[in-house]
Amino acid sequence: MNTLSINNLSLTYKNGFQAIKDISLEIGNGMFGLLGPNGAGKSSLMKTIVGLQKPSSGTLFFNEVNIAENPGYIKQNLGFLPQDFGVYPKVSAYDLLEHIAVLKGITDKTKGKTQILNLLEKVNLSDFRNKEVHTFSGGMKQRFGVAQALLGDPKIIIVDEPTAGLDPEERNRFNALLNDISQEVIVILSTHLVEDVRNLCSEMAVMNHGQILRKGNPGQLMAALENRIWSKPIDKNDLETYDASYEIISRQLIERELHITVFSEESPKDFSPVTPLLEHVYFHTLTQKP
Repeated sequence: MNTLSINNLSLTYKNGFQAIKDISLEIGNGMFGLLGPNGAGKSSLMKTIVGLQKPSSGTLFFNEVNIAENPGYIKQNLGFLPQDFGVYPKVSAYDLLEHIAVLKGITDKTKGKTQILNLLEKVNLSDFRNKEVHTFSGGMKQRFGVAQALLGDPKIIIVDEPTAGLDPEERNRFNALLNDISQEVIVILSTHLVEDVRNLCSEMAVMNHGQILRKGNPGQLMAALENRIWSKPIDKNDLETYDASYEIISRQLIERELHITVFSEESPKDFSPVTPLLEHVYFHTLTQKP
C-alpha cells in the first residue's frame, strides 16, 4: 500500500504570491481526483509533490520518506502523463519508449524490451509499435502516454487533464485503463472536468485560490447536498433579481429557456427539488469564500 501524506503545505513564490495555502491531504492507492478551475493552484501543488519546487512550509511524505527534503525518492517512483506531449520526434512508438526507458534508468536492454512490449500490449498499441508516434490519433497518444508513464514500475502517477479532446469511445477506453492501473498504485487525476472524477475516483478534493475547499468521497459529498439543490425556469430578464436573492450555482439554457439551479437549506418558492450531482458539489464549493 502506497501513501502520500501532505501536512500543512504552503508555497509562496519570490514575488510574494502564495500559490498553496496550508493544504493537508492523505492519499492512498487508487484514483484521487483533484478538481479546480484554471489558476486554482493544481499545477503548483503537483510540481511541489514531484519535487520540482520546495514548499515554503509544511511536510510531504511518500511511503514515510520526506520527499520535500529528498525529492529524488519520489522521482524514482514517479510516472507522469501530461495533458499535451507537444511535438513528437519522428520515431516509432517502440523506439521512443526505448529512449524514455533509458532516461528512467532502465539500462538492461532485455529487461527494457520485455517491459516495453508488455506495456504496448496493456495499452492496446502492440499492432502500432513500429508506427511513428506523431501520426497517432489523440486517443492513441494518450494511451502511449500511459505506457511511458508506467515505464519503471512507478508507485505514484500524476495525470494532468487526460481526456481533453478525446471522443466518447476513446474517453471510455482511456478511463478503463486508468482504473485498471490504479489498483496497485496512487493515481492523482488533476482536472477541471467533473465527469472524469465522477466516473473514476473514490476520493477527491476541490481546490481554488491555492486552498482545498472540500474533500472526501464523491458519493458522500453528493449525499450531503440532499434536499438542498433546487431548480426553476426563469425569464432571463429576471436573472439579476434571482442572483441577488439566491445562491445560484449553475445556469443552463434548455430549449431556449433559462433554468437556474440554486443551493438553499429550505425549499424556495416555486422551485423543484433536484437530485444532487457531483457538478452541484463542485459549483457550490466554488461559490464559497476561501
